[in-house]
Amino acid sequence: MPSHKAQRIASDIARNISEILLNEANDELLKTVTITGCEVTNDLSFCKVYFTSLSSLDRKNLEKEVNEAASFIRGKVSERVDIRHTPEIRFIYDESIEYGEKIEKIIKNLD
Repeated sequence: MPSHKAQRIASDIARNISEILLNEANDELLKTVTITGCEVTNDLSFCKVYFTSLSSLDRKNLEKEVNEAASFIRGKVSERVDIRHTPEIRFIYDESIEYGEKIEKIIKNLD
């Protein structure tokens, strides 16, 4: 279980990445990304950022595109979040929304 410090930093990173993608990204594809969660390891060396998007691009290509921008985003995060070493950022497509919709359809079909 992550420490309170790691949870606080993860929250700060997620908020800042959302702002960076919305305001500073030049790529229109990045502007369609919504951050749904963030996990930081206890040693603050690695960060998983979960995202979803309304883009028509398939998940694999979208995840690849966002991860290619990870170094740019990490640099911007390092300017905004006051920690000694900015964790390595990896973006992972969040399938929980689609899974929830699938479960909702199953429940509606039961009625």
